[in-house]
Amino acid sequence: MDADKKITIPDHVMSRQVGDETVILDLASGTYFGLDPVGARIWQLFGDGHQVDAVVTTLLGEFDVQETQLRQDVSALVSELVTRGLVVSR
Repeated sequence: MDADKKITIPDHVMSRQVGDETVILDLASGTYFGLDPVGARIWQLFGDGHQVDAVVTTLLGEFDVQETQLRQDVSALVSELVTRGLVVSR
């Protein structure tokens, strides 16, 4: 995934914070998707308009993780969200 890609959340996708997790609802399909606290933080940063590289930079300051592993994890999450139609990568 390109680090300068912007991830956007389509209008038909809603999310709510439930405790330290995020629940995502695709209004078009009626399906739910849940994110753990780290996934919820990534979702929040994308919702704030951050590009992939800015998300990684922010998370490196918040979590004790290797940059290579973090980039792989963010890329995997984005791929899954794109596949499910919950975000758009531009």
